[in-house]
Amino acid sequence: MEVIQKIGRMPIALVVPALAVLLSVLGVPLLQLFLDSLNAPAFSLANYQAFFSRSAGMSVLLQTIEISLVATGMCLIIGYPTAYLITNASGRLRTVLIVLIVLPWLTSALVRTYAWTVILGDRGLINNLLLYPGVIANPLPLIYNRFGVYIGMVHIMLPVMILPLLSVMHGIDKSLMEAGRSMGARPLVAFWRIFVPLSLPGVRSGSLLVFVVCLGFYITPQALGGLRETMLSTYIAAQFRNAFNLPVIATSAFVLLALAMAVLFLFGLPFGSQRSAVQSPRKGSGRLNPLSKIADVYNEASSGRRSTRWKTELYQSGQSSSWLSLIGALFVVLVMVFLQFPGLVIVVMSFSDGAFLEFPPSAFSLKWYRAFFGDPVWIGAFWTSIQVGVAVTILSTVIGTLAAYGLSRVSPGLRNILTMVILTPIIAPVIVVGVACYLGLINFGLVGSTTGLVLAHSIGATAYVVVTVSATLANFDWQFERAAKSMRAGPVRTFIRVTLPLIRPGIIGGALFAFIASFDEVVVTSLVSGFALFTLPLKMWENMNQQIDPTIAAVGSLLTLMPLIWLILLYLTWWRARLAPQKTSSMPA
Repeated sequence: MEVIQKIGRMPIALVVPALAVLLSVLGVPLLQLFLDSLNAPAFSLANYQAFFSRSAGMSVLLQTIEISLVATGMCLIIGYPTAYLITNASGRLRTVLIVLIVLPWLTSALVRTYAWTVILGDRGLINNLLLYPGVIANPLPLIYNRFGVYIGMVHIMLPVMILPLLSVMHGIDKSLMEAGRSMGARPLVAFWRIFVPLSLPGVRSGSLLVFVVCLGFYITPQALGGLRETMLSTYIAAQFRNAFNLPVIATSAFVLLALAMAVLFLFGLPFGSQRSAVQSPRKGSGRLNPLSKIADVYNEASSGRRSTRWKTELYQSGQSSSWLSLIGALFVVLVMVFLQFPGLVIVVMSFSDGAFLEFPPSAFSLKWYRAFFGDPVWIGAFWTSIQVGVAVTILSTVIGTLAAYGLSRVSPGLRNILTMVILTPIIAPVIVVGVACYLGLINFGLVGSTTGLVLAHSIGATAYVVVTVSATLANFDWQFERAAKSMRAGPVRTFIRVTLPLIRPGIIGGALFAFIASFDEVVVTSLVSGFALFTLPLKMWENMNQQIDPTIAAVGSLLTLMPLIWLILLYLTWWRARLAPQKTSSMPA
């Protein structure tokens, strides 16, 4: 008991279990991978020189950067106005729109990619709509090219861009724009000079997250692109499966990892205070924009004219704003349709009676659901996913909650360093994480085992738990703990009886995200399962590559409906957490 008491007084010890799993499964193998890329123990840069000297390697690297940049730009162009319009919507409508954004984000990326193969295919929904009326004579090439890759990547990453923007925009004081307009600025000028600079932290965070994740994309380019759209992650996976030339794999993996880390540290990690982020662009605006001084001179010369115009326009009718509102509403509707339509297509197609996938179905039937539940291979893969997901949830929730609690009680500098270490599995390109996990598990003889798969999934799931529980602890009132300790309650008893009930919503939310992360994982699973274990997403991915099986639509439909269950559980948890203080306050003294 004394040992437990001492551990309770050393918060850093609570982070040790999470770090131990992370270092054994990912950290040490990453170091081993780096040494292999340097030809240890000889230590030379020959592998890197060979990589950059080959035109094929440089072409794939530049293509990876280009595709990631374009996809990020498209997400920003679509996501920024969407986030702005949602922020200005009424309370209930804003909640509905946020839910519609979160739903596809929680839906399996594999299912959404599969939906686009059906929508964009030569005999897909779009081409059929154009072929039947005779608008086109031959199918349009919408898939297995760069266009298909961009559509799939933007659809998957758009919520990741919108959510950080919403978080920042929601905290901007709208009265600042009204003050600007009261001083004669037109709405567009007030928006550009006031709102945009204040929203730059959200732009930075969203763009960095989207770009870094896009660098490691594997499933979507593989399913929707052609040979010309090969990205570095696809190249690494091909080397892993075909030749397993470890120095080549290690070199390519570290080039990709170094690129992602360089972008994060060069442009700043997607965390930080809004104030500093807002001020920094203003300080350098004169250097970054040579025309700014000319604009300032023009603004000073036209200030008198603007004040006169303000008096005449102050009481004008709002016809133009009505048109802008209509255009904005139509834009948001189109974005919501873009996000929700692939899931709807999968659900509708899953009830098809035909031998091939078609939309809309010529007849409705449950035959493909019966095929799923009647196939022992599919059911076996489903139960494997459930078992692994539950084990991952239990392990990652326990060690992630302890780590978050320990991190909340250490110094800010140490907390930031340890947090970034724990978040490495979800920041680094997933193909690099998968290769490193394979090397780590092979050292323990766990490749192709359920235990190995649980450990590989847990390092990423723990990161989600730490983020979620840390967010809850940020608003935790530590006076409750001090009050309990003042009444001679020990650290363990205080945590169990006081802290744990108050942070329960964050723990449940973290557990749900951990289960989703495990249940939806494909890339790491495909590398460490050793073809001995098939989870449901991995079975679905193998069938997509080998045969056209309409049973996939039934599986995809079930995975599409699962986020509704997660959101309901999260809402019930949040609702009960809100009701608890009200019940306590309403009890008679």
